[in-house]
Amino acid sequence: MTDQAQDAQTQIQELQKKIMQLQAQEPQKSPYDTYQTSLTSRYCSNEMTSLFSQRSRHSTWRKLWLGLAEAEASLGIDVVTAEALDQMRAHLTVSDEDFATASIEEKRRRHDVMAHVHAFGVVAPAAAGIIHLGSTSCFVTDNTELILMRDALDILLNKLAKVISNLAAFANQWKSEPTLAYTHFQSAQPITVGRRAAQWAQDLMMDLEAIEAVRSGLRFRGAQGTTGTQASFLEIFQGDHTKCDRLNELLCEKFGFPACYDISTQTYTRKVDLIVANAVAGLAASAHKICSDIRLLASNKEIEEPKEASQIGSSGKSHRTLIIFRASSVIIHAIQEESDEERANLLIVSRFDGKANQLC
Repeated sequence: MTDQAQDAQTQIQELQKKIMQLQAQEPQKSPYDTYQTSLTSRYCSNEMTSLFSQRSRHSTWRKLWLGLAEAEASLGIDVVTAEALDQMRAHLTVSDEDFATASIEEKRRRHDVMAHVHAFGVVAPAAAGIIHLGSTSCFVTDNTELILMRDALDILLNKLAKVISNLAAFANQWKSEPTLAYTHFQSAQPITVGRRAAQWAQDLMMDLEAIEAVRSGLRFRGAQGTTGTQASFLEIFQGDHTKCDRLNELLCEKFGFPACYDISTQTYTRKVDLIVANAVAGLAASAHKICSDIRLLASNKEIEEPKEASQIGSSGKSHRTLIIFRASSVIIHAIQEESDEERANLLIVSRFDGKANQLC
């Protein structure tokens, strides 16, 4: 065993000992002893909660570090060894033990990214010196945001397409069923139930097209250095601009983006977040309108959502039917206001409070 490997093994053992000591000191808590948000427990799909989980996010950091190291090695950076790459590939998923290591290191280093760099280096000691080579924190944080947003839009588009398909089938089924149309919620003229559903489906089709356009327009931040000038990469490539450009081409290929944004600063422009939020908020507005229509029509006993045999409408009014599926669109409306505010007040530099809005 080399001295470097022996040192790494000793470090692992010391960290494991610290983790065991901390676990022994802290009483085991039930998940019901800490705050939980209904956003994840009620309104999010399993796919979304998994995608935006800490394991998914920080494992994506590791994939980015591996992708960067592979690209740098292919462009002649000889300090990136085959052994280092193999060890990185073997530990791309952040384990519970890795999270514990990172937690200890963050208390020492006061830096979340460097804590995870260290935790990755503990399990991949041959790569400890080259993880994050030439990068700044936003290489992993911002590129991860773009990857997660893209993948989330893909999930959303698939679900929205299914909703439109089901609504179209409903509209076709009831295309000849007469009902009363309203203006200002006052009786107006007859239409059909199918036509009303088709109006809803048309709005959702517009949202589908808008989200598809936003999704296809997403680009990567790539490897741009601390302020977007690629200065650190120019240094490691000894001033070779073509290698800097090729580095970003390789990263885009690895992570499924057509190109990088032409200009980035420390971050990709937060205009991207606003564009994505606007498209999703458009869908939320449509959902809000459809659910409000159903709520009003249910009051008139013209239409209602399916009701389970064991469902209880009210704790005090057993006859009441409770419309339960409208709240999530309201949540998205509230988040959209934060996105507008964040973009408008992002001055010449990024701010840490903006990160909190992103995580919402």
